[in-house]
Order: sequence, then C-alpha cells, then structure tokens
Amino acid sequence: MEYKVSLGPQHPALHEAISLRMTLDGEVIRDADLKLGYSHRGIEKLAEERSYIQNIYLTERICGICSHSHTTCFTQGVEQLMELVPARRGLYIRTLIAELERVHSHLLWLGVAGQESGFESFFMYTWRDREVVLDILEWISGNRVHYAMNTFGGVRRDVDELQKKKILDSLGLLKKRTDYYLNLAASEPTFVGRLAGVGKLSRQQAIDLCAVGPTLRASGVPMDVRKDDPYAVYDEIPFEVSTADSCDVLGRAVVRVKELIQSYHIIEYILNNLPAGPFKVKAPRKVKPNEVYSRYEAPRGENVHYIRSNGSEKPERLKVRAPTLANYPATIAMLKNGFIADIPLIFAAIDPCICCAERLVQLDDVRGGGRVLRFSELRAMANERAKKIDYTKKDIAWPF
Repeated sequence: MEYKVSLGPQHPALHEAISLRMTLDGEVIRDADLKLGYSHRGIEKLAEERSYIQNIYLTERICGICSHSHTTCFTQGVEQLMELVPARRGLYIRTLIAELERVHSHLLWLGVAGQESGFESFFMYTWRDREVVLDILEWISGNRVHYAMNTFGGVRRDVDELQKKKILDSLGLLKKRTDYYLNLAASEPTFVGRLAGVGKLSRQQAIDLCAVGPTLRASGVPMDVRKDDPYAVYDEIPFEVSTADSCDVLGRAVVRVKELIQSYHIIEYILNNLPAGPFKVKAPRKVKPNEVYSRYEAPRGENVHYIRSNGSEKPERLKVRAPTLANYPATIAMLKNGFIADIPLIFAAIDPCICCAERLVQLDDVRGGGRVLRFSELRAMANERAKKIDYTKKDIAWPF
C-alpha cells in the first residue's frame, strides 16, 4: 500500500524551509516532489530599485556560503555592459577569493556529509580545517562571511606580501589534511558503506535533467564553467576538472575532495604569479542600454545572472538562476526508488541553499491583467486557505 508523506517545511533534517512530498511503498520512495516559496526575499525586485554599486552588496546577500560567487557573477556582467576592462591584478585577487570560498564551502559540505552519515569525527575534522580558510578570508577582506571585495573595475582591497606568505603557509596544512580526507572518503568502511549506491543519478539522467556542479561531475560529465567558458583569469591557470563515475553520493564526496586539491594548486599559482599594477580602475556610474548573460562556476555549480540595462544608474531587470534551483529536477530523480532513511543524505548531496532558489510567482488578476502581490496579501491568502482545511481527516492533502 502506498502512503503520501511530507517532510518539511520545518524538520530537523532541513536547515531551511522547503517541503518534500514523497509517495512511499513501505520504506521505498516511489515518487517525490518539491514545493518552494517559504523564504522568498524579493531580491530580484529590490535590485530594480537600487543603483548598480548598491546591488553588489545586495547580491552578496543572496547566499552566505557563496556570497562572492553572486557578486562576481553580477560584477563581471555589469562590467561587460559598461565595456570596462578590469585591472588584471584585481582579476587575480577576485579569482583568489573565489577559490578560497570554494575550499571553505566544500569543507563545510564534507562536514555535513559526515554528520548525516553518522561520522561525527569527520564533521569535526573538516570544520576545524574550514576555520583556517575563514581566517585567511578575514586577513584579506576583514570579514569571514560577506567579504565585500568586488567592485566594478577590480577589487576593493589589495593583497600584500605578508598576506601572501601567511596564505601559502596555511595551504601546507590544508593540503596535508585533504590528502587524508581523500583516502578516508575512498576507503573508510562505514563512510563508504553509508554513501555508496545512495542517490543514484546516471550520466544520461544528469545530462537530461541539466544538473550542474559536483552533482553533474560525479556522474562522469566533465563540465565546468571555469574550463568551458573561462572568466576572470581561469584561462591562464592550469587545473583539471574533477569527476567521478560512481553516480552516487559517494562520488559527489570524492569530487569535492578532488576539487579541494585543485583549488590549492590554483591558489598557489595565483599568489606566485600575482601581477603588479593597480587592483582596480575607475568605472562609470551609468550603463548603456543592453543585456548580458553572466556565468560563474560556484561551489555548488553553474551560477547565472541575467542583467538588462536601460541607460540609467539602476538595472531594469536582474534574473538569478542559482545552482540549487538547477539541481532540483536531478534531486527528484535521485530520491525515487531510494529509502526514506536516505532522504537527508540525498538532499544534502546537492549542497542545497534554499534561499538562493526561492522565487515569487506573479498571479493573474481575475479581472484581467497581472499584478504583484504584497507580502500582507500573500499571508492573508495563506490564512484563508488554512481556515478551509479539515485537519481531522487522515487522507488530507496538506497545503505545505
């Protein structure tokens, strides 16, 4: 007999609000669905009311883990609209921050994977090492979460010789620890036994469902925006795209550990080849009417910002497609035919950022035409819907 079960929007296994609806046959998931819309913040609409320079700091708050990903994606898109060539030293520093952010994001994810699989020691190891990366980011920018490094034409802060030495010294420890993690992820019996075969996503499924980032590369598809459509100075830096062919959660862990090693090589190359000169150039306040499609390889996968300008100091439209949103269809495929006990592990394997993926839908007015609903109206609609539900029924179709 099949049962319908909801997980969320509030649940101990979910750190943000989202609703997972599963059709179960015993312990096996026969079908799954996702419902969004619990934590929308209206950032795209807010961007239309702010200047381009203000929107750098607004887009930085789309996500706390990969804040530099969004500011870089937005900044390089606006620079294309401005027909502005950024300072080369600034691009190197921008790339340095990007890779440091990738390292801290992947270490965070590995800790979460350890926690979800019952390997608490692994969680403590990786989060301890993540502190080293956050300290480096604080040395450079003064901040551990939102670095506020990007500006049009380059970056806001330079990197001096003392900072370069401290970063290189810290990398030695991180490289040694990551080699240990790679061996652990590939050979520790309980960890491998818990992750192997869970959340299967074949190569063809990953391509058909447009998966991105480590989720895609763990299914054997070597796609990475840094290689396929280089931005910043990635076309000058030698590195390899990390892949795995196990097509499961274990493969996604292995890909992230491999990417950590590649990121260390990239960081060393940047610091040893940092060009002389200014770290930023002057940028205009207004942008010519045009549109641009900016791509960036965030730690979770391809991040996209579509920006349209109208010649004023404010963008006419900003559309953000975060990697979490792109990976949702693949997540549904990974959940199907899995066990209910694997749901937290499968869902965590895409490294979801729920707030990054939230969107507001505009409803058509019954009187004709479209309108934008205020938050108070949405809340009133939800309250009215809740009043009409008989919660005593056992076969109730929950609205959340």
